[in-house]
Amino acid sequence: MAQSLNIAMLQVDLNWEHPENNRSLFSKEIKALSKKVDLVILPEMFTTGFSMNAEKLAEETNGLTLLWMKELAQRQDLAITGSVIITENGNYYNRLYFVYPDGSYKTYDKRHTFTLAKEDETYTAGKDRLIVEYKGWRICPLVCYDLRFPVFSRNTVDYDLLIYVANWPEKRVAAWDALLKARAIENMSYCLGLNRTGIDGEGHRYNGHSVVYDCLGQNLTELDVVEPFSKEVELDYSHLTQTREKMKFLLDRDEFTLK
Repeated sequence: MAQSLNIAMLQVDLNWEHPENNRSLFSKEIKALSKKVDLVILPEMFTTGFSMNAEKLAEETNGLTLLWMKELAQRQDLAITGSVIITENGNYYNRLYFVYPDGSYKTYDKRHTFTLAKEDETYTAGKDRLIVEYKGWRICPLVCYDLRFPVFSRNTVDYDLLIYVANWPEKRVAAWDALLKARAIENMSYCLGLNRTGIDGEGHRYNGHSVVYDCLGQNLTELDVVEPFSKEVELDYSHLTQTREKMKFLLDRDEFTLK
């Protein structure tokens, strides 16, 4: 059991629909990280930006980006997570990969496709939530629009860290700020949101606001949130367990089953 988890958050201006350039950008950022980093967080659709051009951009599940993630994870001895456009069995998915340091991996397909951008007309929604066990921590990785649906992220299994990777636009960033803090407090969990910056090929502007909250809603990052950055944050497991044991809020949660 690792008492601390060292996380690197990479908030960048993505190259629109250019996987090779984005992989190169992240390779440089990851190689520059300190050796104490355990987990690297990349944005939603980190090779392309939030594109509906799936027919052109989709990779097979064992495509170049997953191979790149596996190679980097093994070389740098850390885990990497983020989502990419994947094609499988005739469908397209906004698929998050969680790649372990040994190159093994788990996947999560975005459950809530963003109807406002007609994501639901291009991508098939996932069904099952993923809980990752890594270094003794239980981690729940989700994708962008999932943030608006608290029932899906409800902490019914005592996960320790909730992660949202996103392309969340500036015009609705107030919701991003409020909901990330709420998810941390209501689930008595660390909650991390990793967003991008810049302007995408559709003209949508992104202003970051990537952040980590502890289980009481305290901001652990306190960054210049609108510019690209690489930020390492250390999470303390004892702080989490001691707060949960003292407050006992999770013992009073409602029981339910998702259909």
